Amino acid sequence: MRSSRPTGSLVALVAAVALALGVGVAPASAHPPHPGQGDKVPVATGTGGAVTTVDADATRVGLDVLRRGGNAVDAAVAAAATLGVTEPFSSGIGGGGFFVYYEAATGQVHTIDGRETAPMAMQSNAFVENGVPIPFADAVTSGLSVGVPGTPRTWATALDQWGSIDLRTALRGATDVARRGFVVDQTFVDQTTANVARFSAFRSSSDLFLRRGAPPAVGSVFRNRDLADTYDLLARKGVDALYTGRLAQEIVRTVQDPPVGRRSTLVVRPGLLELGDLASYQSPLRAPTLVSYRGLDVYGMAPPSSGGSTVGEALNILEASDLGDPTQTLHHYLEASALAFADRNRYVGDPAFVDVPLEQLLSDGFAAERACLINPTAALTKPVAPGVPDGDYASCATAAAGTEGTDGQSTTHLTTADRWGNVVAYTLTIESLGGNGIVVPGRGFLLNNELTDFNFTDTQGGNDPNLPGPGKRPRSSMSPTIILADGAPFLALGSPGGSTIITTVLQVLVNRVDLGMDLPAAVAAPRATQRNTVAVQAEPGFDRAPLQALGHTFVDNPEIGAVTAIEFLDGGALLAVAEPVRRGGGSAAVVHDS
Repeated sequence: MRSSRPTGSLVALVAAVALALGVGVAPASAHPPHPGQGDKVPVATGTGGAVTTVDADATRVGLDVLRRGGNAVDAAVAAAATLGVTEPFSSGIGGGGFFVYYEAATGQVHTIDGRETAPMAMQSNAFVENGVPIPFADAVTSGLSVGVPGTPRTWATALDQWGSIDLRTALRGATDVARRGFVVDQTFVDQTTANVARFSAFRSSSDLFLRRGAPPAVGSVFRNRDLADTYDLLARKGVDALYTGRLAQEIVRTVQDPPVGRRSTLVVRPGLLELGDLASYQSPLRAPTLVSYRGLDVYGMAPPSSGGSTVGEALNILEASDLGDPTQTLHHYLEASALAFADRNRYVGDPAFVDVPLEQLLSDGFAAERACLINPTAALTKPVAPGVPDGDYASCATAAAGTEGTDGQSTTHLTTADRWGNVVAYTLTIESLGGNGIVVPGRGFLLNNELTDFNFTDTQGGNDPNLPGPGKRPRSSMSPTIILADGAPFLALGSPGGSTIITTVLQVLVNRVDLGMDLPAAVAAPRATQRNTVAVQAEPGFDRAPLQALGHTFVDNPEIGAVTAIEFLDGGALLAVAEPVRRGGGSAAVVHDS
């Protein structure tokens, strides 16, 4: 990596610009801020461990933990905490996520379900008023959309189970970044700009993220002393301070009585969260999903995530298909995605509330029944209907019409590996870009709006697995994935992007395994996403003509996903890869460069 500190002249320039704009910075002679995104390097190869995230500071903090003898779990928690500082609109202790871990000593893959839960007062009609669903935009910016945060408990669970350092040590680097500040880049400005109207509605949010009603300037220094103090609290008292202490009371008060400014015209619905909801939250260990693809073992996250089941089913469909040339490979990728999404929407929900037929969804027989619907010369009419994963797969089913379904967009993903061979793929989120838009006053973090991932009304004719319910976890598309070859790590990856996460992970795997791209090319290649919708969404550089000839229709999506990944090379070398361009580019690093 390059130097983690800017030169003195740069600090002085940044300070002058920032002070002119009303942004608090340290003087050049004091502790300089961290450099922000100028040090991003998207590809690194070497040994001793690796970290790859969307953010240079998060990668640096995680790498520092590895260099000090920490393991992949320690580095993942440290990097995630730093993303809560520098990527506050996508992650943080007000949200949740899914943690997948390969344990080298045992050869086992473990997962932690850190998904947010609905308050016990939430019923299936929570998002319905006067017989109709409330406007989605109204639900997004509200207390009603806030689920119990799972991220702090996930960190504590991961460190207790497999870490080598305590939470205090893991939070040290992130706390330092929050207190000293980081240099704002264009992505941070763009994301703040997208939230100006919402942040302006809440005193706590505008005080933290806006300067005289506007986003901070590129090159200015952003510091979050409130979050540093909150991290200090968790370091001293553990994460129970968030679930049972004074901080819990402040979260509940914010949800039930959002701090709307006097001049705001927004109607902000209060939420249902109670202290008992926080106190009872757990982040359970769950068995991972597992499918075999081209001789590789692909591990993912089980429900309430739909990532492992949908990626796994699509891979099974692809393996049962004759892919042929690149056009046929991409055609089958799109068709398999649509079929798997139809089944996801019909069957996947919180397994504590819904009988998810996971074994059948991931069975070779069901995949063969779905694969035989794919016509190599003509695209299926979308949306397609779900299949029947009942164990009886004697004949090819008939294609029928179905319904569409998608979910929220703003998330982040990190991947870590250590010198002992342990690996983490961790996807975390606060749901929409900027969560619900409400900062807990004096605490420096945004709350999630994950409960909008529930379906507001029944979409499945009386069989909807994803309606709200008391204590229920909404379905997610997060897809942290670890792949083994002959029992040893081969590839770990994940992405943000709402329901496009599933297709992003799937397409990178198809690029790498079936199309023979190296990992940097597989990540950088233009993407297309088919989620059982009438039209395929595609990035501008995606070659559409050969697929249009087969009947696929396309609409533009300027950017799909933001992958981070690590591949394990011969001789113990690691190839760490992040996006070269998407989301402002990512940051990959290894302990020892080669």
